[in-house]
Amino acid sequence: MARMLRKGDLPQKTCATCGKPFAWRKKWAKVWDEVRYCSQRCRQARSIQE
Repeated sequence: MARMLRKGDLPQKTCATCGKPFAWRKKWAKVWDEVRYCSQRCRQARSIQE
């Protein structure tokens, strides 16, 4: 059986736009190294600022 993980045990990153920490999500499992933003809103805001 799979071992249960607590939210605190998941890897975290800091959002490149807002600076807030965000945790690993299952949908990012294959591309975790490429994830830079916590949300679509931050991704869009970053492209406007540049």
